[in-house]
Amino acid sequence: MYAAAPTAPRPRRRPALALVVLLVVLLAAGCGGGSAGGPVWQPGAGGGGTGAPVGSASATPAEKSISLSATGDIIMGNAPNRLPANGGKGFFDSVEKALEADLVMGNLEEPLTVDTGTGKCGANSTRCFQFRAPPEYAAHLRDAGFDLLNQANNHGYDYGPKGYANTQKALEKYDLAHTGAPDQITVVEVAGVKVAVAGFSSYVWSNSLVDIAEAKQVITKAAGMADLVVVQVHMGGEGSDKTRVRPGTEMFLGENRGDPVKFSKAMIDAGADLIVGHGPHVLRGMEFYKGRLIAYSLGNFAGGGNSLSNAGRLGWGGVLKVSLKPDGSWAGGSFVSTYMNSAGKPTMDRDDRGLGLVRQLTRSDFPKTGARFDDSGRISPPAQG
Repeated sequence: MYAAAPTAPRPRRRPALALVVLLVVLLAAGCGGGSAGGPVWQPGAGGGGTGAPVGSASATPAEKSISLSATGDIIMGNAPNRLPANGGKGFFDSVEKALEADLVMGNLEEPLTVDTGTGKCGANSTRCFQFRAPPEYAAHLRDAGFDLLNQANNHGYDYGPKGYANTQKALEKYDLAHTGAPDQITVVEVAGVKVAVAGFSSYVWSNSLVDIAEAKQVITKAAGMADLVVVQVHMGGEGSDKTRVRPGTEMFLGENRGDPVKFSKAMIDAGADLIVGHGPHVLRGMEFYKGRLIAYSLGNFAGGGNSLSNAGRLGWGGVLKVSLKPDGSWAGGSFVSTYMNSAGKPTMDRDDRGLGLVRQLTRSDFPKTGARFDDSGRISPPAQG
């Protein structure tokens, strides 16, 4: 087990938040998937640029609920030459209030590391993208209110195993939890409720999105460790034309990016209470399955140094906020639109373009099971979700 070392008081933190972090490495006999030496790095071209109630692991009043917020892809810049002004200070200022929740999560789409000399893109690479930001940029995530970052994505190993480990160290230095490594379940306790978070992708440095049987074992294990289970998953093809959710496996640049519908529902069947999807770099619709919300993609949230395209729909994202009771039942939710400005900073979108797109896609793709959104972005289940 791992317990985050205490650090200096975190600025602008919610005073009622009591955060206890436990990183649990499952026994190979329980889940498989990971080797004693960790995942083997596989360099390659990367793409550019959310069941039954879980048994409570602690005594908590049934009527109590906690709030969780989540974002899509986060890149704060690309060292050494494409970093935001002022060392990234104030990078998240526009969206800080929207992020506020008992547990704030994001998908960290880049390592926080020095140059390890093992970048995946060689001098003659084509269609290959690699990102990194200085380790001290973890402070910007902390200052914005983030509590937990997902590393299960196609850029987690852009600078090899050392870059991956450096990222974990950088996050831990600033009292930030992380998840996404093979056989890793991250348990945080907020307001007396235990929340287990596991990250999945189609890459060997994370829990497998493609091997659904193995993934279900991870979630079953997680459900026995906490009151609530959240799945962070990097799934689906990439591009401005990848907004629709359809049954079947999605491919991108020859890579199997999973079957988002099959995977998400299987995880809920295994005990997950919320599915937070990202990966396509665009927003996708949301549906309810067995009373649990699936957000198939939250789009691009931040692309500092213009690391991610902000053209049209590629520039739209948002903050998903969900309130759940300790038994996993729905207690409310909302979606707030954001966009990446000309510098790639996440910015509140007063025109609500993201919300409009998510509503449209949800009606088209999930006419019966889709989430319902009012004009202010409040989310409710369908009559028979």
